[in-house]
Order: sequence, then structure tokens, then C-alpha cells
Amino acid sequence: MWRDSARRIAPLAWPVFVGQLSVLAFSTIDTLLLARSSAADLAALAVGSAAFVTVFIGFMGVLLALAPVVGQLHGAGRPREAGHQARQALWLVLVLSLLGCALLAFPAPFLALARAGPEVAAKVRGYLLALGWSLPASLLFTVYRGFNIAVSRPKAVMALQLAGLALKLPLTGLLVFGAGGLGLPALGVFGCGLATCIAMWAQAVAALALLRRDPFYAPFALFRHEPLRPDAAALRAQLRLGLPMGAGILVEVSGFALMAVFIARIGTTAVAGHQLAANIVSILFMMPLAVASATSTLVAQSLGAGRPQDARRTGWHGLVLGCALAALMGSAVYTARRPLLGLYSSDGAVIAAALPLVAWVAVFHVADAAQTIAAYVLRAHKIALVPMLIYVGAMWGVGLGGGWLLAFDVPGGVAPALQGAGGFWFAATAGLVLAALALSGFMFAWLRRQPHHPALP
Repeated sequence: MWRDSARRIAPLAWPVFVGQLSVLAFSTIDTLLLARSSAADLAALAVGSAAFVTVFIGFMGVLLALAPVVGQLHGAGRPREAGHQARQALWLVLVLSLLGCALLAFPAPFLALARAGPEVAAKVRGYLLALGWSLPASLLFTVYRGFNIAVSRPKAVMALQLAGLALKLPLTGLLVFGAGGLGLPALGVFGCGLATCIAMWAQAVAALALLRRDPFYAPFALFRHEPLRPDAAALRAQLRLGLPMGAGILVEVSGFALMAVFIARIGTTAVAGHQLAANIVSILFMMPLAVASATSTLVAQSLGAGRPQDARRTGWHGLVLGCALAALMGSAVYTARRPLLGLYSSDGAVIAAALPLVAWVAVFHVADAAQTIAAYVLRAHKIALVPMLIYVGAMWGVGLGGGWLLAFDVPGGVAPALQGAGGFWFAATAGLVLAALALSGFMFAWLRRQPHHPALP
């Protein structure tokens, strides 16, 4: 039984894992190159990335509601309805793009929180301006990704993500350091944002071409000739799930991303060390995210096909599998943390700042895996409000709020090891453990009370 679940999860999980690693490689490339450029550019990347992630992730979460909706319709054998939902998601992309571009064009609130100096602030503005132009393409690709994963086509997503990475890598090196022979100046962190913008639009255009030409998508009628008018019922169905999903994912990710903004108040070296540790943790997170995505797809399809027992069993098996893999990976990174950080930077001060943060990774990663997979399984059952409320208390309350109290010694008498960036990481780890316990417990209690899942609307 366990082996059967693993065989079903693995073919869907590994392409998501590879694809998400390629996405994360965008920021990894930026971090590695800017670590060899200047500390000011690296600090601007940390603050700018936190701002962009805070905006993009919440909007992405709203659009990812498409995946459980389409997954259940696909499992029920209703392809045209699944395609209709994907078409309606384009209206959400339009609205979210306009709002997101406006937020990124005026990043004053993020700069105020970070108390960035004039040099770093100017670099952050340029970086976010470039990323603002990439936002519509990123959101369009989110729809493509959510739809394909829901219909068990993760390799189609992975292929384009790898192609985007192949374009991003040389472009970033060229734009960050410049090329005198070509008349290109060194653009620093702005070059990173510009390279990302070009790569994301190339991915979005390629995704559109693939959807039009691949006969697999014909039953979904994605390019039917009728006008694309807003469908209030379909949009309500996506927003009913997407708004709490987006809010929950925003709270989860921003609770970690905003750490960089607050750590920037401590100094350039502290935030640069945090950026290295955060990048390592982000790479590790791709594994539980892949398992969660694959498990959620199988659960949604089983529910749509009227097999609630199979959905329940798959959800539990995915949770245990993901936590076991996380324990192995977290332990390996903890053991090799010194040479691993040496791959990022030769700056002894930055490595010294990052070392105590990476030491939290073993516990951090297991808790992160558990809460992610449990939340995805619940969302496959179209439960998003409870995970959002849990995230607010755990990630913002314990993680971000507790980190603030410790890092800046607000109550007084905080141990020196828990002040500064270390305080934020300790609190973030505690918040993740709390979220993992609460979400897994709720998942267990709710599934036991649900012998049958309600029919599709």
C-alpha cells in the first residue's frame, strides 16, 4: 500500500522538484553573482526579493486555486469545464497584474521597514522596477503551471522552466558585470531583475504556443472561438478558494521573507548572511513542495472520481514520505554547512554571519515539510480558511513577532545568541513547528470525520 502510493507520487513529484529548482536557481544565480559583485547589491537583492516575493506569492496563491478545481473536474472526466476554469483565470491575472505592478513601482513601505540607506534604496527601486514588468508573465505562467499539474502534466511545466533557466543564466552574467566589447555597462542588481523579466516573458510565450499546438489539450477547448467573457460563477468558485489560499501562502512566505527586511536594520553583513542561509533553505524546500504538489493532485483527482478512501490514504502517505525525505536532507545540510556556505561567498564575515542561521536547518526543514504537505492536502479538499488562520498565528505571531522581540531584545535580558538574525531564525523555526503540528492535527481530525466527500458542484 505504501509502495503503491510512492509509485504514484514519484512520477508527478520529480518533474515538479526539478522545475521548482530551476525557478529557485533564478535567485540562486542572482545571489552567487552579486555576492562576488558588492555587499550593497547583495543587500539590495535581499530587500528587493522580500518585497517582490511578498507581492507575487500572495497573488500566485490566488491563482493556484485553479489546481484543485481543475484536478477534481479532470478526475470526474469533465475536460471542457476544466478548460473553462483555466480561461476564466486569465481575468484574475489581468486584475492582479495591474495591482501588483503598482505596488512594485512604489516600494516606499518596504524601504521604510528596512531603513535602507540611499545607495541600497536606489538599487532596490531599480530591481523592483524590472521585476514589475515581469509580473504579468509570471502570473500567466502560474496559470499554465497550475493547470498542467492538475491534469498530471508536470513535465510540460518542467521543460519550460529549464528553458527559462538556460536563458536566465548567461543573461544575468552579461547584465550584472557588463560587457565592454558589446557596450553593455555593469548593471548590478538591476541586471538581475532585467534578466528575470526577459526569461519570464519568453517562458510565457512558449507556454502559449505549447497549449495551442499540443493535441493533448484539445479536449479542454482552451482556445475556443467564443469571446472570453467573465463568468461570475466560475470566478466565485476560484476566489472562494483562492483568496484564503493566497492569504495563507502570503502569510507563510512573507513571515519568512520579511525577516530580511527587518534584519537589514542590523547591518549589511547580517542581511547578506541571512540571504545565503535563506537561499539554502529555499533550495531544500523544493522537495516537500514537489511532494505536496503531487500528493495534492492525486487527492483532488481521487475526490473528483468519487474515491474518498484513496484520497485519504494518499494524503497520509505523502505527508509521511515528505517528512522522512526532509529529515535526511536537513541532516545532510547541517553536517556540510561550512563547505556549503563557502560555495556562495569567500567573505569571511558574511559566512560567519550565516553559519549560526544554517544550524537551525534540520528542525526547520522537517517542520516546513510537514506543514506544507498538510496544507496542500487540505486545499485539495477545498479547505483553505483554517490553514490561513493557523499561518497567521504561527508565522506572523510566533515567527515574525517573536523574532522581533528576540532580535532587538525588546523585553530585555534575551541571550546574546538569540539576538540579531539568530533570534528571527529561532522564532521562525518555532512558528513552523507550531504550524506543522496544528495543520497535521487538523488534517487528521477532519479526515476522520469525512467518510464521504461531497459531490462536485
